[in-house]
Amino acid sequence: MYHLDHSINLIGHAWSLWKGGNPLELVDQFLGESYSQSEVARCIQISLLCVQQTPEDRPTMSSVLLILGSEIVLPQPKEPGFLLEKTSLEADSSLSKHNSTSVNNLTISLFQAR
Repeated sequence: MYHLDHSINLIGHAWSLWKGGNPLELVDQFLGESYSQSEVARCIQISLLCVQQTPEDRPTMSSVLLILGSEIVLPQPKEPGFLLEKTSLEADSSLSKHNSTSVNNLTISLFQAR
């Protein structure tokens, strides 16, 4: 969920909750208590490990599969490399601007058969 008064993306929000010791606040309230808190916290930890700044700090997909099926002790994640913060001015201007280019000013071409 993105609010105009906040400048972090979902990864930044998850990191903030993790650092604050409240990662389970990411869970949808409508789930109630129908999930394993330890499993969800472990999945959040794994996901934060997968978005580390350097590839060497990220687990491989085969490692992720092994981790998901075991009780291996995981390292603590470092600050993710994909926080992509926007200033409130940038967020406001991006909502008011609608043009045919992407953020990097490249156009998208669609090919159609004759």
